[in-house]
This record gives sequence, C-alpha cells and structure tokens, in this order.
Amino acid sequence: MINAAIAQTIPTPPGEAKRALIHAAETIFARDGIEGASLREIAAAAGQRNHHAVQYHFGTREALVQAVFSYRMWQMEAGRVVMLGDRPDEAIDLRTLIGTVFLPQIELIDAHGDYAYAAFLSQYLMRHEGRGYGNFGEDLPPALARTLMLLRAHMPAMPDTAAQRRLITACFMFLNILVIHSRGMMGQSEKLELMLDDTIGQIEAALAAPYAGDPAG
Repeated sequence: MINAAIAQTIPTPPGEAKRALIHAAETIFARDGIEGASLREIAAAAGQRNHHAVQYHFGTREALVQAVFSYRMWQMEAGRVVMLGDRPDEAIDLRTLIGTVFLPQIELIDAHGDYAYAAFLSQYLMRHEGRGYGNFGEDLPPALARTLMLLRAHMPAMPDTAAQRRLITACFMFLNILVIHSRGMMGQSEKLELMLDDTIGQIEAALAAPYAGDPAG
C-alpha cells in the first residue's frame, strides 16, 4: 500500500490513447532503437489512424521516450515501497537496496511475453552515463530516489561520475539477463530466478569494490 505522502506525488495516469502509444513505443524502441524507430509505425501499432499521433499527444520523440521511462518508473514504485518497508535508512543493507532497484523490473513484461522495457532501458541509460549520480532526465519517484540515495552511501570513496558509471554498469548487467532470457539465448540450462540471484550477487560485489581512482575526482 502506498503511503499518503507518496500518493500525493503520483502523476495522473495517461489516457487510453497515450498509454497505447507508450506501450507501442516501448516495443518498437526496444526493437529498432530509440533514434531508429519510426514514429508513424508507433502510431499505427497503437491503433492510431493519425500518422502524427505521437506529435499530437507528446510533441517530440524525446518527450515520448521520457514518457515511457516515467510510466514504467511509477509502475514499479509501489513494489519498491513494499521492499523498503518502514525500516530506518541505516537498517537497509546493500543487497536489499540493489534488489529494490532491479527486481521490480521482472514484472514488466509486454504483450508478447518479452522484456521489451529492459531492452528499451538499456538504450535509454546509455544517454545518461556521463551525468551526475542519479540523474536520469526525469524527477524520480520517491522510493526510487531514496533507494539511490542510500545506495550512493555505500560508494562513498569516489566521485559522483564514477558512482553513476557503476550504477549504470550494474543496470546493464541486470537488464542483459532479462533481454537474453526473452530471446532464448541462454537455452534452458539455468532458471531465470537463479540467473537473477547470481547477478544481484555480482552487482553487490561490483558496487562495493574499492575505487581505483582519486576519490575526489
């Protein structure tokens, strides 16, 4: 259950037409790339007769990209609230924080049973690696923002750019497991749950590793 303070910050859900465009965009961005996807094809896949439906509802390609990101971030917020619980900051360990960032993404499966959002997010994150820690182009939902703040405290001896790079590299590790699972590239040799648990362990070790550079940047 989302508490009252968080509930006040939840944006108004998109209408049916916008939601259809967001879902279509996620799938087509994942397949063709954010820059390579056809906005007309997205409109058609969303059941819109108007070829310029994306421009009508969102204005620009970039605004649509941000809408996909924001829509999914808010979908995961309730799960993150539950995972954090009512514990004080100092009682939440590193592995719990990592799970809170990544595990809610397991539920984001598209109409074809694929992890299209994982493929989309991998491309989205490439645009944000050089930015300050936690800067992903949008105001983040409160539970995610809190989680990233606490995660940063576990990487104190490094500049923000290094912490952001580590965070995004960790994202790529986790998202890659979802993408290759969707495409059947791993066969049936390992169960998804085992792969994800092992990857969370890898991420934990990577984030906690000593920084090789000057902590002051």
